[in-house]
Amino acid sequence: MRAVPLTVAALAAALLLTACGGGDDSGSGSDESKSAETAGAAESAGPNGTTCAAGDLGQEVGPVNAAPAAGDSGNVTVTLTNKGEECILEGFPKIELQAGDSSATVANDAAAEAQALTLPAQGTATFTITYVRGEDGGDKSLAVKTVQYGVPNASATQSFAWSYGDVALKSTDVADATVSAFQQAGD
Repeated sequence: MRAVPLTVAALAAALLLTACGGGDDSGSGSDESKSAETAGAAESAGPNGTTCAAGDLGQEVGPVNAAPAAGDSGNVTVTLTNKGEECILEGFPKIELQAGDSSATVANDAAAEAQALTLPAQGTATFTITYVRGEDGGDKSLAVKTVQYGVPNASATQSFAWSYGDVALKSTDVADATVSAFQQAGD
């Protein structure tokens, strides 16, 4: 008699896991399949306006762990708040550090894994810029004044003032810095 309820319970659990995508969190999927899944989420957002637009995202800079001296690393976290309807935010922000007529791009953090996030109205997400402080006025540094960033699948950009010192350069137009993928902010 007891075997029947366990069999029914096991069947119910299997059906529940199937409905939830199998429950396999092993990460055994290839990067290509993950990229295809992420691309599919972006395509489904498409023309119906559910892809997050930069103009609908409010920003707050901080917390900041500024690099105190040349060669030290620092982190600047940016929190985005969805001021519009529910939307999808995915991947990495496109970051450009600006200093007058000069600028440098920031590479995506190779260790970060991009995912599609659904942001409800007033929902929040973050990204973090990790940088190496450059020597003030040095040849291999950029005296950054502004950070300009954009979200994937949107043409508009936003910016904020930078007051955390010069940033070291890997080359003339590439900063010694990385940016994380978008992450859901804590509730």
